[in-house]
Amino acid sequence: MDIAEIGKFKLLNELVSGSDFSSKIKGRNDCMVTDISGDTYLLVSSVLMMEGIHFDLTYTPLKHLGFKSVVAVLSDICAMNGTPVQIKATVGVSSRFTVEDLRTLFDGIRTACTVYGVELSDADLTSSRTGVTIAMTGTGQVSKDRIVYRSGAQVNDLICVTGDLGSAYMGLKLLEREKRVLRGNDVARPQFEGYEYLLERELKPRLRIDVVKELQESDILPTSMIDLSDGLASDLKQICQSSGCGARIYLEKIPIASETFDLSDQFQIDPVVAALNGGDDYELLFTVPVSYYERVLHLGGIDVIGHMSPSSQGVALVTPDGAEITMQAQGWKE
Repeated sequence: MDIAEIGKFKLLNELVSGSDFSSKIKGRNDCMVTDISGDTYLLVSSVLMMEGIHFDLTYTPLKHLGFKSVVAVLSDICAMNGTPVQIKATVGVSSRFTVEDLRTLFDGIRTACTVYGVELSDADLTSSRTGVTIAMTGTGQVSKDRIVYRSGAQVNDLICVTGDLGSAYMGLKLLEREKRVLRGNDVARPQFEGYEYLLERELKPRLRIDVVKELQESDILPTSMIDLSDGLASDLKQICQSSGCGARIYLEKIPIASETFDLSDQFQIDPVVAALNGGDDYELLFTVPVSYYERVLHLGGIDVIGHMSPSSQGVALVTPDGAEITMQAQGWKE
């Protein structure tokens, strides 16, 4: 059977079914959760990034790649309401890369560690025949009374999202377009003017540890949370599946940057489709009880885009005229 026939998430669930998730390891979420002390959980996350699959060095500077790899692994810790502490970087490189290249890559890794207050605790190198491969492991911690899983959402909970969506995807589309246009041309320069924000969202995403801190300071404990690495549609469905709920997302409430609208028009792409399925935004999607509505809005930079519903109603996108469209997650099947 082809992997695409069963889908990434269903296959993962099948592969780990029957595993003995003891009381010290709390099942499948964004991180592995281990009980290390009386009031604290240890969070462990990992990410694997492969050249030609997750990044293209034609337009991805090595320093930016190092920075993004740190954000990618620590975002999972933030998605469980935790605080990142350490990372370990393992890098595989082929003979086409120099010592200077590796110094540049790790300069990006160290810069991200400095910005987000985490320690680069260990590193390893290995040879590769396929270019660059980066395996990152991150650790963090969270108080037992503050941990948030994907499985806690309840019917009528509000669905909230940080930042804006679809901008990283449009930044990627822009980079791919300029790569095609300039192929074989060593004189012309890429046309990025006016879209610097989209490029930054793709090449140097931000870690939303600030939101985790703000939620704690405002005494807001989400009922469920996930980071938006696979796209709003796919990641929302993971919360719904884990929580046994459906969801209603209101199209006009989805936060989309003006630059995303502008470039989407050039590419003749629906910006809502980019927001739903683009991925790589590394924003946080979370749910809270209705009673938290005013407190959430008071934080700023967070939009309430819908609510959880009974599982029998499925997951739907509601248009301004009230029509409901069954939400489909692109890419690998659910």
